[in-house]
Amino acid sequence: MTDTVSETPTPTFAELNIDPEVVKVLERDGITHAFPIQAMTLPDALSGRDITGKAKTGSGKTLAFGIPMLTKVGPAQPKRPQGLILVPTRELASQVTSALEPLLEAKGLTAVAVYGGAPMGPQVDALNEGASIAIATPGRLIDLMERKALNPDAITIVAIDEADQMADMGFMPQVRTIMSKLPEKRQTFLFSATLDHQVAELIHRYMHDPAEHAVEYETETVDTMEHRFLKVHYMDKAKIVAEISRHNKRVLAFCRTKAGVDRLAKELRELDVAAAPIHGDLPQNKRERALSRFSDGDVAVLVATNVAARGLHVDDVDVVIHYDPPDDPKTYLHRSGRTARAGESGLVVTLVEWDQVNEVLSIQRRAQLNVPIIKMFSNDDRLSHLADWEPPEEKAPFKEKALKRRRRGGF
Repeated sequence: MTDTVSETPTPTFAELNIDPEVVKVLERDGITHAFPIQAMTLPDALSGRDITGKAKTGSGKTLAFGIPMLTKVGPAQPKRPQGLILVPTRELASQVTSALEPLLEAKGLTAVAVYGGAPMGPQVDALNEGASIAIATPGRLIDLMERKALNPDAITIVAIDEADQMADMGFMPQVRTIMSKLPEKRQTFLFSATLDHQVAELIHRYMHDPAEHAVEYETETVDTMEHRFLKVHYMDKAKIVAEISRHNKRVLAFCRTKAGVDRLAKELRELDVAAAPIHGDLPQNKRERALSRFSDGDVAVLVATNVAARGLHVDDVDVVIHYDPPDDPKTYLHRSGRTARAGESGLVVTLVEWDQVNEVLSIQRRAQLNVPIIKMFSNDDRLSHLADWEPPEEKAPFKEKALKRRRRGGF
């Protein structure tokens, strides 16, 4: 079934017959009404059905699969968790764990985040102490299973989160290996922004008569954001990021390479901007510290690669900057989706060097955007209020007729 998000209030968690202890914890944190994807999926999930949930980033999927899971699991024996949540990145594993920990505590249960790039010992210890839920990246989970540190035989409920990102990152063979080792009698949830190609294969192979839910928004992700495309000189780019950051609390900037991430973070610090890098070559503790400081507001600009940002769930990102333009519209939308989360507005800025104009125009056309590329330097007053400043419509690069043809064809 497909629902369109409207202004009609969603039900409260109490009205959805959620465990009163869980409702109490949510209310304590100011969470009373379910997001649309939660309101749609929770009744079927709590009734025991397999679930597929299609919804965009920031739509509340964690509680949609987390609440049914922590409701159904109980105290676990050593090395034998009863619930499993598969995620594509270690950042997402940590964030899902943090989101569910207060609810698990109310139930007297524990979870363990299982991911690579961190010492295995503490994860093994948590499993030995009887963690009820394992929140895991595929590689580390398989490693622990092969070492007999985790026995999957007691798992009765599993969630695959961000399945499309799992496919994009090449994890599907590992996911299939894991799913083949789980008990056949289980409840399975799959949540993703898209449900095609390899994700559809997972659904067909590993799920039984799933209840299908999709949230279609009246305004798609690209339309809940303000998009600005700035034609810049490469020697001025870092100064432009610094200037934008001085007028916004949280800025997330994307670079193509790890070296580029490190270089931009260093240049921003030299410009007296609190900045931190995050990419796959950094130790996990540094990545977690950078993300925590960004979430707390101690770091104004988080500089990331595409892969490192796959699982980033940070609220209230004011601006996403494509410091290096993405390779395709899907990457543009995924990066941009770090702002304008949960229906909020946001600003997306793409910095375009003179020899990148044609590739950026191609991305615009395929993403159904028609925004002028405006020349700016770092001393331009418009950088202080980019979201409010409107680029002149007469400079839009495409005729509306051409975009209509593209809409019919899609990406």
